[in-house]
Amino acid sequence: MSARPHPDDSADAQGHELGLRKIIHVDMDAFFASVEQRDDPALKGRPVAVGFAGGRGVVAAASYEARKFGVRSAMPSVTALRLCPDLVFVRPRFDAYKEASRQIRRVFEHYTPVIEPLSLDEAYLDVTDDRLGIGSATRIAELIRQEIRAKTKLTASAGVSYNKFLAKLASDQNKPDGLCVIRPGEGAQFVAGLPIRRFHGVGPKAEAKMQKLGILTGADLAAKDIAFLRAAFGSMGDYLFRAARGIDLRPVAAHRIRKSIGGERTFSEDIGSGAALRDTLETIIDIVWERIEAAGAKGRTVTLKLKFTDFQIMTRAASRPDPVSGKAEFAETARALLEAELPLRGPIRLMGLTLSALEGAAGEAQQPRDTAQLQLL
Repeated sequence: MSARPHPDDSADAQGHELGLRKIIHVDMDAFFASVEQRDDPALKGRPVAVGFAGGRGVVAAASYEARKFGVRSAMPSVTALRLCPDLVFVRPRFDAYKEASRQIRRVFEHYTPVIEPLSLDEAYLDVTDDRLGIGSATRIAELIRQEIRAKTKLTASAGVSYNKFLAKLASDQNKPDGLCVIRPGEGAQFVAGLPIRRFHGVGPKAEAKMQKLGILTGADLAAKDIAFLRAAFGSMGDYLFRAARGIDLRPVAAHRIRKSIGGERTFSEDIGSGAALRDTLETIIDIVWERIEAAGAKGRTVTLKLKFTDFQIMTRAASRPDPVSGKAEFAETARALLEAELPLRGPIRLMGLTLSALEGAAGEAQQPRDTAQLQLL
């Protein structure tokens, strides 16, 4: 594929001269649900939820048609059906999602070897020195989106910028099937105009707390000094201080030693009942085990993470003398950790699960995030 001049080449060149990275964040649009709609034409244009309907079922992912009714991941299926009576539930098919993910990964590799997968449907790419010598990160993002559509019949949104934080914000800006570029020198201004809920890691409770403090936008956040933010938000204060200024020095970590594999979910509504907690754990078990299998990893320690509505975090871990033998043993250990803590002292806003003390994990990085609109600190 030959390179051609692009209107943003000058901005890319300027960033390179300043020593800035060229980073693309690619995020597939409603990935699980989109795969289902692609494979079953009868589902196209209809509100679709991947998950299990009725009783104790939970939504794992929702199509954009369903999201218009307020259907979200981690939502009880009975609530989702109340919001959208025409909602169609489809059982997850992880083999289909993994195959689509492999196709997408091959597209990425065509342009750069510096890839940091976050989940089956999301990744950071460093294209500062791209394989084809195209030079323009914006042009590369356009080509990637076109190639993904041609090879998978799925759409992807992409964000282009000079650091990971801004690239991820940009990929959310014009979803679905959109592209947004934040050029050198534009980061702080872009962040200033965002509502605070757009900051990754700021869930409903944190947003409510910020609103009480008069923090509604990125500009309001930038007006607070670091001492204030640390006093109000603890260790999260440092992240908020940097984020409000569009600062993020993290490299795209393509080949780092992985210490754990996991997933966590922030809920749109706090949950506290035993039934809802058990259902959510089952969903996380499925997602995390898929990652463990994909990485070829073996580990001995299973850790359960719970974040309460007051932002206090509780972790409980169990270690085995030998690596976990399979999904059944992994699930049994996770369930035992949860059951030992029930009933909880109060509702939680986040649940996570990890496998650590790894042996033989693949070298590729995968952050603990699942594909269902998770919010991470």
